[in-house]
Amino acid sequence: MSPDSGAIERFLEMLIAERGASGNTVDAYKRDLRDFAGSLVKRKQSISSASSDDIRAYLDLLEQSGMAPRTAARRLSAIRQFYRFLYGEGDRSDDPSTAIDSPRQGRPLPKILSETEVDLLLTTARNKDGTDGLRLSCLLEILYASGLRVSELVALPLASVARDPRVLIVRGKGGKERMVPLTDAARDAIIAYKEARSSYLPEGATSAFLFPSRSSEGHLTRRRMGQLLKELAIACGLSPATVSPHVLRHAFATHLLDHGADLRSVQQMLGHADISTTQIYTHVLTERLKALVSEHHPLAKPDGRT
Repeated sequence: MSPDSGAIERFLEMLIAERGASGNTVDAYKRDLRDFAGSLVKRKQSISSASSDDIRAYLDLLEQSGMAPRTAARRLSAIRQFYRFLYGEGDRSDDPSTAIDSPRQGRPLPKILSETEVDLLLTTARNKDGTDGLRLSCLLEILYASGLRVSELVALPLASVARDPRVLIVRGKGGKERMVPLTDAARDAIIAYKEARSSYLPEGATSAFLFPSRSSEGHLTRRRMGQLLKELAIACGLSPATVSPHVLRHAFATHLLDHGADLRSVQQMLGHADISTTQIYTHVLTERLKALVSEHHPLAKPDGRT
């Protein structure tokens, strides 16, 4: 194992042990840091000897390759955390990433669905026959009622709904727990689905997950959840490109704010560590208000009259 590889592995071990990072998060850091280390080899440098200029050269290379600024910024974030770790461990006497500016990027607004479109998805799922219909309806009702991340949704433990829950206790990023209230519709969907849940298990088998499957994880996968929503969108006459678990999470947050919820409460339900992450939804509302004024205010029209 090369010194660079060893340092990366120690950093990844720290993410798991001290921050409770998920497997997907660790894999993403590993890919980003190995790509950076590969660029250093071409410059006849190593992680232990890399300078700020080497990091800038890497970012220039990413820009020249056409990488989106947002993705490049994520790579730089991984590099910064890595060098902060090396500095803290005494492996380096300096942190070359501190002098690096983040790539400039616009702030994209999240894709959302209207309340009418979400209602159409919910209604279509409720009308789907059989156990697959009960499961799909349950997944959708919980997702729109709680705004869970898809990884949190598919891995919900059966114990979280052992009784008739008015709230879900969700273990999110970093192992942090939060309480999320459930709607009556979501509770009813859970009760109906639980009666048919055993059909997704081999005869006589048990599972600790609410949504068991024969996948290696033991529960419904994120990929399969995404496929189910794409199929549902097509059945509703919606573009499958506009419907995903994350879009429904955005819809949950935006529709709450539309109806008067405060930003801090939405932050807590979404499990955002920083309220600045949640504030993106206020930009969505601002754009909606602009469109409303532009379309309906008489002074906004070319021939408007007061």
